[in-house]
Amino acid sequence: MQNTRKLANLARLLLRRTSATAANPTTATSGTEQTTHFGYQTVKESEKELKVHEVFEQVAQSYDLMNDAMSMGIHRVWKDIFIERLGPEHGMRLLDMAGGTGDISFRYLKYLAKQPNTKQRESHVTVSDINQHMLNVGKERARQLGLTAERLPNASIDWQCADAEKLPFKSDSFTAYTIAFGIRNCTHVDKVLSEAYRVLQPGGRFMCLEFSHLNNETLQWLYDQYSFQVIPPMGQLLAGQWHAYQYLVESIRRFPRQEQFKSMIEQAGFAHVTYENLTFGVVSIHSGFKL
Repeated sequence: MQNTRKLANLARLLLRRTSATAANPTTATSGTEQTTHFGYQTVKESEKELKVHEVFEQVAQSYDLMNDAMSMGIHRVWKDIFIERLGPEHGMRLLDMAGGTGDISFRYLKYLAKQPNTKQRESHVTVSDINQHMLNVGKERARQLGLTAERLPNASIDWQCADAEKLPFKSDSFTAYTIAFGIRNCTHVDKVLSEAYRVLQPGGRFMCLEFSHLNNETLQWLYDQYSFQVIPPMGQLLAGQWHAYQYLVESIRRFPRQEQFKSMIEQAGFAHVTYENLTFGVVSIHSGFKL
């Protein structure tokens, strides 16, 4: 009986939120300050970073659980393919930007552990995120997984709280830069790409895993129904966070299409830029090199 009431209340909440979104899809801004999008809202640029920071503070503890629930576990396959396409090698210095809870970095280290290291080359990964709460979750996961200095022969990991638009690292510092499901949350994507280019060594590789757009209209419609009608109430039910997951869904729809984002990567200076669609284009892997 209690579960029935809970679902009924959730359904009523869904109807109220859907009506409110339809009636007021954007937020007006005033003054001369430049504006940007926060999901489907229009906000001042100075507000977006704070709002995104608040979203990920709210979802940090439930982030991995919700990833499993929202994607029905498929995000694990996407990330495995992403690392396979990167092809980690011993001696690599990786910057895992928006690395938060460590999913990409842990896969990178696991991949390296399976590769022969006859020359005993040292590898390193820096996990960086603008949100310290996400990094704290990642550090705890690393501890639980035993990814400590003693357990990582010829490999090391460190954690840095940093803004992807203003990285604290020296130029030409890394051989690879990854960002998974993070770049769409940044206010100035062009600045993120420029900073990625700056910190990579010549010959270094940029790789981005991000939600994208389906080319099939029927599949896109079905995906939209699932995204807008299921994910926010799922976020409320599992994490107590409706608005956070409403934003995440909206941010996916606002992100550039594959060809447009490819052009942005090229404009940042990268060469041999390609993308690969996974699951009909639900996500895409973007790749480019600093020559």
